Amino acid sequence: MDVKRIYLASASPRRAALLAQIGVEFQVIAAEIGEDPLIGEPPEATVDRLARAKAERVAQQTAAAPLPVLAADTLVVMEGEVMGKPAGENQALDMLARLSGQRHRVLTAVALAWNGVTQTRLNVSEVRFRSTTPQERQAYCLTGEPMGKAGAYAVQGMGAVFIERIEGSYSGVMGLPLLQTAELLSATGQPAWLIALSAQQ
Repeated sequence: MDVKRIYLASASPRRAALLAQIGVEFQVIAAEIGEDPLIGEPPEATVDRLARAKAERVAQQTAAAPLPVLAADTLVVMEGEVMGKPAGENQALDMLARLSGQRHRVLTAVALAWNGVTQTRLNVSEVRFRSTTPQERQAYCLTGEPMGKAGAYAVQGMGAVFIERIEGSYSGVMGLPLLQTAELLSATGQPAWLIALSAQQ
């Protein structure tokens, strides 16, 4: 099958940049869904469910012009508790204080909806923060970067200075694990890095 393009069910510039990195041509169509976890739902189940829901929502919206739909969802988990996107500076400061000198997990699920079937892959990475001072955390919040980021930091941004160690996938911590993404895209008929080459022929 000659797949020329896919839909990316995300408005995240980080996911778009990562997808472009592996040579995939795509069109962004953001998926609007509720992202609240269900009561008693494990984080792994939550991130899988949300990625799947995003992909399927865009697949429904684009049924008249069907293409594979790729979606992802990321959660930061600290001692079993999901740390979402901070609602404001005070919450961001609290999150960063909790992460200071500690390990946490970053869960990113990738989903591909195509031909009425949705497949998912889960990537789990462990991140260790160095100890940070209140002054550092305050200065970081003043940059605005923690807002809108799960766990109140961006591994690809200024928040990288707090990260002592990553065990797992850097791209997964960014929000789109490329190994699992390529595996899913290969199921459409081609390895991910050949999709762009086919489009140029």
